[in-house]
Amino acid sequence: MSSTRPKVYNFGAGPSALPLSVLEKVQREFLNYENTGMSVMEISHRSKTFENLLNKTKHDFKTLLQVPDNYEILFMQGGGCTQFSAVIYNLLAAKRQQIPEEEEFNPPLDYFVTGSWSAKAADEAKRLYNNVNIVIDVKKSKGSFGSIPPKEEWKLSGSKAAFVYYCDNETINGVEFPFIPDIDPSVPLVCDMSSNILSRKFDVSKFGVIYAGAQKNIGPAGVTVVIVRNDLLTNPKSVNDKDNGVTVIPTMLSYKVFVDNNSLYNTPPMFSIYVSGLVFEWSLQLGGVEAIEEINKEKSKKIYDLIDKSKIYRSFVDKPVRSRMNAPFRIVPEELEKEFLAGAEELRMVQLKGHRSVGGIRISMYNSVTSEAIDFLINYMIEFEKKHAI
Repeated sequence: MSSTRPKVYNFGAGPSALPLSVLEKVQREFLNYENTGMSVMEISHRSKTFENLLNKTKHDFKTLLQVPDNYEILFMQGGGCTQFSAVIYNLLAAKRQQIPEEEEFNPPLDYFVTGSWSAKAADEAKRLYNNVNIVIDVKKSKGSFGSIPPKEEWKLSGSKAAFVYYCDNETINGVEFPFIPDIDPSVPLVCDMSSNILSRKFDVSKFGVIYAGAQKNIGPAGVTVVIVRNDLLTNPKSVNDKDNGVTVIPTMLSYKVFVDNNSLYNTPPMFSIYVSGLVFEWSLQLGGVEAIEEINKEKSKKIYDLIDKSKIYRSFVDKPVRSRMNAPFRIVPEELEKEFLAGAEELRMVQLKGHRSVGGIRISMYNSVTSEAIDFLINYMIEFEKKHAI
């Protein structure tokens, strides 16, 4: 059965485009998965059928990112926002194990604030804990998000910190780290890679925890993939245990609980895991992350080259940290933006409107956004400028 849906170029920031071949396979298997006579949404999560699906999905993801054997891969729920809290509970408990019981326990939590999502993560940390150190806050120091200051301006806590957090790619602001932050190697590095995981190669061993909501480069919303180093796993305590409250981890946020139960402590988001597994298969067929990275470089270069040469399109992000996944920009004069979006919609290019907090236009170029889609959009942008440039 082939797709009969109208051709649409989807540039949404999340939920975002999925590979058409994946969607067509979902369509074919929807009523009868693996000859069970049931949809994957109907089979038991305790069945051998689903266990096999889950284990293959985990294996393919591990293969794509070359995850070392001393790391665990978890499939959790609640999106990246729930991980804002989970990392605090789990890594404070891990840090507690390193501190003698007679010593006061109040390690700092270090946060890079380089965009809207890292700002939200830092705000959540301040709600839960009383010793949050802001390594950099670009908006406060520079007036707006759009850059990453040099290391000389960072204010790290060193070995005292329970962890250092950063968001690798800020979808709203279009800022992406072109490097892994250099920190004290004894401190776990925590990274939100929700919007650029699987888009480029990186060394997993540099991190303590990596998490990613699915709805950008992985699959449909509903599942969050977490990679955690084994030495950071700790048992969730109760308020009746020693160190009352400090190291208590809610069961559904405990990395160790999910590891011990192979992500099946309760009913997981089965459909999201299933589709994510198909996306991992598709990614491997393309040649893996290395091949995908080259495609992404080419797509983003085309877009930024056009913006930089333009008389009406304006990027507000420093060139070295421009995101390969999300390119926000404004049109001068701004009154043209509504016309630009309306014209794009007429040509079935959708979800190009910038985030409500910053306005403008935003082109999301995730793995599933084809080069054909980028070229079609570029042709439209060229013609639009010809019509309006002074």
